[in-house]
Amino acid sequence: MHSFSEQCLEMSRSMLGHNLDSIQPDGTILPANGESSRPDEPGHVAFALGEFYRATGETTLKGFDIVDLAARCITAQMFTEPPAENGLAYAALGLLCFGPSKERNPVWERLVEETQQRIDKSLLHRSDYDNHWQSFNIAKAVARFSLGLSKKDETSRLIERMVERMTATSSAGFFDDSTSGLGGNFNLYGVMSFVFIRSALQLHANSGVRDRKLPTLRTYAEKYIKMMPDLVRADGLGWAFGRAAGAYGQMHCISLILQGLRDGWIADDQKTKYFDILRRLFLFFYQTYLDQEHGFLDLRDDERTAYEPHTTRMANFDAARYLCQWSRLAKTIHMPTGGPKPEPLRTSGRYVIFDKGNRKEQGLFLYRDAESGLQMQIPLVSGGGHLSADVLPFPHCPGVFDWPNNVYAPIMLPELTFGENRTIPAFYGKNCVTGLGLKNSFYFRYEQPELITTAEEIVKNLGSVKVQWAFTGTKISCEFAYTVKQQVTLDKFRYTLAIAAPHSKYHVPGALALGAQGHRCTVAKDDFQAVWQETEIVTADPTYRTNYGKIHYLQHLVRDHPLIMRPGQVYRLAVNFDPDIAHV
Repeated sequence: MHSFSEQCLEMSRSMLGHNLDSIQPDGTILPANGESSRPDEPGHVAFALGEFYRATGETTLKGFDIVDLAARCITAQMFTEPPAENGLAYAALGLLCFGPSKERNPVWERLVEETQQRIDKSLLHRSDYDNHWQSFNIAKAVARFSLGLSKKDETSRLIERMVERMTATSSAGFFDDSTSGLGGNFNLYGVMSFVFIRSALQLHANSGVRDRKLPTLRTYAEKYIKMMPDLVRADGLGWAFGRAAGAYGQMHCISLILQGLRDGWIADDQKTKYFDILRRLFLFFYQTYLDQEHGFLDLRDDERTAYEPHTTRMANFDAARYLCQWSRLAKTIHMPTGGPKPEPLRTSGRYVIFDKGNRKEQGLFLYRDAESGLQMQIPLVSGGGHLSADVLPFPHCPGVFDWPNNVYAPIMLPELTFGENRTIPAFYGKNCVTGLGLKNSFYFRYEQPELITTAEEIVKNLGSVKVQWAFTGTKISCEFAYTVKQQVTLDKFRYTLAIAAPHSKYHVPGALALGAQGHRCTVAKDDFQAVWQETEIVTADPTYRTNYGKIHYLQHLVRDHPLIMRPGQVYRLAVNFDPDIAHV
């Protein structure tokens, strides 16, 4: 594992080396071309510099003074107006990386008295959050106590409060990132929260607090760890749905597994399996997001994009921080000698329940065909007020079934518009079931007793829909059966397919892609009598990019004139796919 550890350190050196000159004399960060800075960026940079110092003990890199740069960034973050609380948490942990004792902390010594007082004041400010921002509060509490700015340690109380809220919003104990509305925004930020809190606890001046809270964290973080064998694709693609996937979908998953291995949360007989998952995740991250010629993280270009608020600078410094953490973690876990022996992949279908209550059911269906390597993630979750195709319940399988990032389109789902209500069978379900059907097929079914709009508002007494997905090898079929409660006029019907290609340069060898025959899509039944429109070519349109490559074509099945829907009648749309699967 030492070679992996050294490789991570070399990559972090290279990444920092390419980005340190973006730190301005006042500690603010110069954005990459065509991007704007974020108010929390100096904090992210300070934490990355702190982790580099922890991993290497070095105070200079490529002629830059790490201690001086960290002091500048922390100062800039503390005087950002209005305060960016996430940035404060990152900056505080960055300061803590250089030592918990203020008297022996080289960065603290470089700070002017006004900045020291500002840190004291900022960290003493208490706030409270229902979403992943609570993890930043926990980090602030760790820094507040560890730096001696408060005699009262609130870390344990804040962790317990976060756990209580998770239990209240998820029957299965997953992290709901919603703050209002329907609820159930189960996304990658759940993984990030545990990784961030665990990193903060590692820096706590009182190791007893860390030891007491680890069992609590384990209860919940383990649920995400146990998803990984079914979630991670054969080519190493990790978390692929919801906002902020892409590069972070790899980085957060790698961190969670390494932390789990370090803390003994993964049983000895499972370690070989997780070492193999780790290897694949890292390889995908390395080959898909790293400019290997220059050695920095490349998120956006003509072919692909990333989650809108994530800047290239922030991602580079976050990646450098993670690489330093991976380097340290790799030294503490004992890898088996020789290459890992991966278990043979089996064809499987699994439904992970996120929340099951009287009001709604939400979860994630994971399907894998062992023979072709086809692997999909169907999330039935809320978007938390961020409407985009990333979160819709269709088979997310980059390279085969793609979707535009940061943009909404009814990908592989019918969108029915009734007056002002634009409805889509997404966000929540009832009676979610999965199982084995005929000829060893797997099915995933759910109902919506009331239709829901794209704004995630349930429309009472309009109608209902039953959804069924079925998977046999590479063949996929889906059926949507609508009924209305009273006579109503359907103003428009729309259904969209996106055809994309993996990145021409950044992809793993053997990555899944569509062959020349495409999706081989057939509409088996269409009671809406919609018509395929002329294929829309979007190759030159920068709006239509994914985390992994470029969308070239959009195909729309549309009915743009009214249809009177009558109660007692079932209106079905059944579509079959037999994608031509190729490997690049």
